[in-house]
Amino acid sequence: MTIQIPDELARGLEGIAAAQRKTVEQLALDSLRLLFDEASSPEALLRSVRRLPHPSAAAVDDLEAAILSARLPVRDDGAFDGSTPA
Repeated sequence: MTIQIPDELARGLEGIAAAQRKTVEQLALDSLRLLFDEASSPEALLRSVRRLPHPSAAAVDDLEAAILSARLPVRDDGAFDGSTPA
C-alpha cells in the first residue's frame, strides 16, 4: 500500500524516525499497531514510556537542581493562625 502525504509531514516523520533510530516504515507500523492494540490506555502508555530513551545523568542533575531552586521555604505558622505577617 502506498499513502500520499505532504512533504512537510514526511520530513517530520523522518526526523522522529531518526531520533528513535528506526526507519519511517518501522515508525509508521509501530504507531499503527498502537492504534489498533486491544490493550488498555495505562498499558499502552507504559509501553510508550518504556520505549523512550533514558535521560543522561547530566539531564537528571539539571532537573533536580531546577526542582530544588523552585522550592518554597517552610513556614511553621498557618495562614489562619491569626498572626499578622511581619
